[in-house]
Amino acid sequence: MPLDIDVHYLGLQDYQTVWQSMSDFTDTRTSDDQDQIWLVQHPPVFTQGQAGKPDHLLNPGSIPVIQSDRGGQVTYHGPGQLVVYPLIDLRRRGMGVREMVSLLEQAAVELLAHFDIAAFAKADAPGVYIQQRDRDDKIASLGLRVRKGCCFHGMSINIDMDLSPFDLINPCGYSGLRMTQLSEHVAFAGIDYKEVEAILVNIIRDKLSIATR
Repeated sequence: MPLDIDVHYLGLQDYQTVWQSMSDFTDTRTSDDQDQIWLVQHPPVFTQGQAGKPDHLLNPGSIPVIQSDRGGQVTYHGPGQLVVYPLIDLRRRGMGVREMVSLLEQAAVELLAHFDIAAFAKADAPGVYIQQRDRDDKIASLGLRVRKGCCFHGMSINIDMDLSPFDLINPCGYSGLRMTQLSEHVAFAGIDYKEVEAILVNIIRDKLSIATR
């Protein structure tokens, strides 16, 4: 059974192009195809989930808005944000979608712990958060789609980016939600983006290995 995982580092890629490639892979993959993890950054774009409400787009301006087929509400992607797309045959691994969401959330929590940042997930609001005095700032957002027992789309983690476009929306459908990023919390200057990618991939691989029944 092909339970190993192919990892693809895609660099900066157009959102719609990657989305179409994910969809095509999911539609045509067979039981003999290995699972894949894609790591990518996107040029500035707002994406709406399937249940996304237009009133959460406050003032998108010149940034494109794309209606996606993932779960969740509106979010922003831009350079300096790490987006991970796990193309996983959940049925083959004996996993459910909620289990996959939790796996990704905990992978982000462990990634941040590597940098001595305490983070946590919320049962009622998917994603990963960092407590800041009297509020919880969001650092990672999730939105999956499952087709033919296989998941695609995934999780974005803010690393070192321009966060101001998040002010033009209600992130993930929450008015007043503040977004944060890794570079606001680390004690050293400069972040090795490739190191962050490698750490996250290793965490996800280990967790998938444990979760597979």
